[in-house]
Amino acid sequence: MAADRTDTWVPPPWEPPLAGTEAEHLLGALGRLRTTLRWKADGLDEAGLRHRISSSNLSLGGLLLHLAMGEDYYLTTKLRGEELVEPWRSLGHDGTDEWEFTTESLSAAQTYDVFDAAVRRNEARIEAALAEGGLGLVAHVDDGNGNHPSLRRLLCDLLEEYGRHTGHADLLREAVDGRVGEDPPDDWAP
Repeated sequence: MAADRTDTWVPPPWEPPLAGTEAEHLLGALGRLRTTLRWKADGLDEAGLRHRISSSNLSLGGLLLHLAMGEDYYLTTKLRGEELVEPWRSLGHDGTDEWEFTTESLSAAQTYDVFDAAVRRNEARIEAALAEGGLGLVAHVDDGNGNHPSLRRLLCDLLEEYGRHTGHADLLREAVDGRVGEDPPDDWAP
């Protein structure tokens, strides 16, 4: 009689479910992209976070700020109709579209803290929105003709934004110190 073999591998916390609800899959994919981007930018000093390649104004620190502010924008302004003010005003955001790629006022630790805090804030916002109306919750923003997207659409747009910029982060990190790879090690933590 053959001994029972139990697979003891436990997926890392950022791995999306193999089988779950639509919301679990969307949030799982978003979590994996957030984690991958954070890992790509992890452990750098100010110079590393500000490093640019010659053909672009993008930097890893700028991407962290851009996506943190993007999450807040999608889940406050677009979803709820609230003005995007803090923590951005206190951080020196000047209202321009390129501030996050040109600011040099934040230390590496502050940049990581801004991103990590935005993820925590927006995880709570998503949880509250799902509890209120599920993925079909109607967002405040409209297309100018009175058509409003759902929370589902905003999450898909946020996934697209992360996907695009996580690809940029691959190239930028490799240019800084050669780090490559698709996923962080299973035991990685920021």
